[in-house]
Amino acid sequence: MSTYETIDFFTDESLVEDPYPYFDELRSACPVLHLPHLGVVAVSGYDEIVEIYRDSETFSSCNSVVGPYAQFPVPLEGDDVGEIVDKYRDQLPMWEHMVTMDPPMHTQERAVLMRLITPKRLKENEEFIWKLADRQLDEFLADGKCEWITKFTQPFAMLVVADLLGVPESDHDFFRSGFGLSQSPGAIGSDRQSGTDDEGGLNALGWADEWFTKYVEDRRAEPKGDVLTEMALATYPDGSLPPVVNVVRTATFLFAAGQETTARLLAASVKYLAEHPEMQDYLREHKEKIPEFIEETLRIESPVKADFRLARKTTTVGGVEVKAGTPVMMLNGAANRDPKQYECPHDFNIDRPGVRTHIAFGRGAHSCPGGPLARVEGRIAIERLLERTRDIRLSEEHHGPAGARRFNYEPTWILRGLSDLHIEFTPVEAS
Repeated sequence: MSTYETIDFFTDESLVEDPYPYFDELRSACPVLHLPHLGVVAVSGYDEIVEIYRDSETFSSCNSVVGPYAQFPVPLEGDDVGEIVDKYRDQLPMWEHMVTMDPPMHTQERAVLMRLITPKRLKENEEFIWKLADRQLDEFLADGKCEWITKFTQPFAMLVVADLLGVPESDHDFFRSGFGLSQSPGAIGSDRQSGTDDEGGLNALGWADEWFTKYVEDRRAEPKGDVLTEMALATYPDGSLPPVVNVVRTATFLFAAGQETTARLLAASVKYLAEHPEMQDYLREHKEKIPEFIEETLRIESPVKADFRLARKTTTVGGVEVKAGTPVMMLNGAANRDPKQYECPHDFNIDRPGVRTHIAFGRGAHSCPGGPLARVEGRIAIERLLERTRDIRLSEEHHGPAGARRFNYEPTWILRGLSDLHIEFTPVEAS
């Protein structure tokens, strides 16, 4: 019989489709559990994960992307490895991006980002989102079927971020092509969904870096009073102007992070609707409940499967000692189904008390800054889809009949999400 002692979370393919029994087993054994693989401590309890998220002094984000595979040139020995982490963090993957930074550098860079995602800008962006949702639906609605992720969620999420950052609409097709989301076969950049550049490297956003560098340099030289100018001239809390490369990294990382979260949220939402037609009817009658539907989808199918921290010093979490230098794996999807936090945690319930207490977007200093945007995208996309269709259902050709469904999930231990979702529906216009 397989148990957490024999199952390797990082390599076992059985966890890709359904990791939740494994999460339950971990939590039942102990919410903070030393695993026999790669020296990892797995944290599956809600309270324990929130505690770690809020303690950036003890837990570094330097390994948030690579987890237990972070390699330092010297051993992490002793009860305080903070100096080693700070000295060699630039040798870890994605060290230059905000997601791996700790205060005070993280505080400084996040302040620039939050100057771009203001309530005023989000309100302006929402007006664009309504129009965009209909434009995306128009591309396939008459067909009565689609592969939802490539036809809607990915281009939708990407273009929302493009508008948020002030990319002119005349350049939107270029960005769509650059992300491999063009409607035209063979368009520039259409091979870039693989996550690599043309030379097989890891910077699939290299073209976007170049484009945003031009945007920022042009606006700094000749301000135009537009959103791109606001981005180019945003300052650190001390009033200094960030290097161009730092602004560019913030912008391009928003594209990557925004697409990952929103695309997975919308895929999980529509999958649930297709499997539960009564929910479709209910939400058409009660549009005001769509935000709660989005929140419960985030809780029960958290886009982030595993987030990591590195213990800078020896400490205790949930009564369990965690040695300095230990990679700590926070399983958000497990915490969001913690029975100590949620009654009947595996049930989908949009009337659940405290529906927004989930940690799908993290907590603390590194809580997802795009969370409010993802919520707006989800609300608008679901509302327009429900208004413009009836009888949303899964394609039996691709997913099998009821009772024998089959789905493909992204084969990664970091994120939780469908790789494809084929749906059929009746367009309202044709009814």
